[in-house]
Amino acid sequence: MRFTTLSAWLNWQETLAPKAIDLGLERVRAVAERLGLTHPNCPVITVAGTNGKGSVVAMLSSMLCVAGYRVGAYTSPHLQRYNERVCVDEAPVDDTRLCAAFAAIDAARGDLRLTYFEFGTLAALWCFAQSNVDVMVLEVGLGGRLDAVNILDADVAVVTTIDLDHADWLGDTREQVAREKVGIQRVGRPLVCGDRNPPDTLLRAAAEVGSHLLRIGLDFDVEWHDGRLLWRHDGCEESLPAPGLRGVFQADNAACACMALACLEARLPMDARARSDGLARTRLAARFESLPNAACPVVCDVAHNPQAARALADQLSATPVNGRNLAVFSALSDKDVRGIVAAMDAQIDHWFVGGLEAPRGLATNDLIGRMGQLRGRIDGCEKIADAYAMASCAAEPDDRIVIFGSFLTVAVVRQGRV
Repeated sequence: MRFTTLSAWLNWQETLAPKAIDLGLERVRAVAERLGLTHPNCPVITVAGTNGKGSVVAMLSSMLCVAGYRVGAYTSPHLQRYNERVCVDEAPVDDTRLCAAFAAIDAARGDLRLTYFEFGTLAALWCFAQSNVDVMVLEVGLGGRLDAVNILDADVAVVTTIDLDHADWLGDTREQVAREKVGIQRVGRPLVCGDRNPPDTLLRAAAEVGSHLLRIGLDFDVEWHDGRLLWRHDGCEESLPAPGLRGVFQADNAACACMALACLEARLPMDARARSDGLARTRLAARFESLPNAACPVVCDVAHNPQAARALADQLSATPVNGRNLAVFSALSDKDVRGIVAAMDAQIDHWFVGGLEAPRGLATNDLIGRMGQLRGRIDGCEKIADAYAMASCAAEPDDRIVIFGSFLTVAVVRQGRV
């Protein structure tokens, strides 16, 4: 084995590829075939989309686990520990298992160069094979068509919402983005679409490929009713509890997850109790998550694009506080900073911003320069941790602190507070 610690493996992987993102399936598929990972003996659910992917994966995993299935779930990025990306029965795999996976991949790859993300994807598939899971739930990291998880044929593909993010890789229109994300579909197999206004490129691609398209608002739907969800599909109605994840928008995510499982009913039977209990117990960090703070209520959310910021703003509006909303904010350099803060402008009374110590992190002055004119006051700090400390000092008991802008923003503040 090349290394004996997880940190050593990860540090080495970051040095291997000249580009952190190198889209394409040839290299990763070749290594997967050498490892015997390309034809799993269980159903595969692949989830793509701009926002909501992590929530759908969490709901799927929870419902499947309650139903008694052994579940392998792969997500990215992580908040605190790399192990969060690879879970079996909702528990992160340990360092020893990941190191063994990386060693097997390293031995099989020969002279093929893999990116950090490709190593991670193969490690997840290797761990799931070793654990003999009953079902795999795979979150697309970037796009869909050329993402490493697409080396496996999805038995059910889910595309959540579609909006602009990663424009350098996916395009600067919803039509271009949709074309990439819908690439996870397969001929004759279900494609669950959670976007209520899908671009024409998605609809055309589904027709051309011949997947079985199921659209929210058309083939299935959901609505809030007396604090519960009313899920409609195939001429039936089912009352479900509110998901364990907060936010009115989680209703659509829940409907997509339930619809995906309905498509697999013949292979993964599930009763109404498992759906209900699984939805109610779903947990996922940093999705309108409350954090402990003596000064005032604190919520954190990984919203890092304009669409997600609009959803966060709607949730803040739906759950008002008597005092002010104080934002703790930072973002990466490739994000639409102006679009993100504009979506939140009406809800935020005071901004506390700081730089992120990361390869794509923005320095504080650069970040403020991109934010433009806002309704609320802006105070800058060198680091995001300092911005959170300043916001906590400025907060009154009736205020609320809102931490958002990036997984890294939330991770810095969340560290040691949960």
